[in-house]
Amino acid sequence: MLQCTTLTDIPEIQALVALTTMPGGPDNPPDTGMDGHALCELGEHDAQHTQHAARLWAVQPPATHDLWLLWTGTGRRRTHHLVELPPCPAPLHHLTTGSRSPCTLYDHHPAPHSWHITDPLRDLLVQQVLDGGRRTPEETD
Repeated sequence: MLQCTTLTDIPEIQALVALTTMPGGPDNPPDTGMDGHALCELGEHDAQHTQHAARLWAVQPPATHDLWLLWTGTGRRRTHHLVELPPCPAPLHHLTTGSRSPCTLYDHHPAPHSWHITDPLRDLLVQQVLDGGRRTPEETD
């Protein structure tokens, strides 16, 4: 499933207050790297029945709760909520290596789990980094 492509502005003052007051929050909230916008991390979904969601801060380790920005609506009808939510407990078991990958979403999120969500642009950028930024002859024309 493809990732939802909805962006929103981060309510900066509310986010800084939430980061400052949350247990396990960053030492210096203005240095968290928030760039003013958040991309929904859920898979494509019906925005009328499901809130968009973006994790703003992950408490390390182990995460008992993370700071999430949830939003609904568009334009002037857009509403934001900053909430601390526990992480999804579901692991993906890799049978060949015996390792586990956690779902990076929050507990009781709408389906599917994060490992079933793909972001083609992110995948392309990662591949370019892995390839060392090399371009094929066809791409240089």
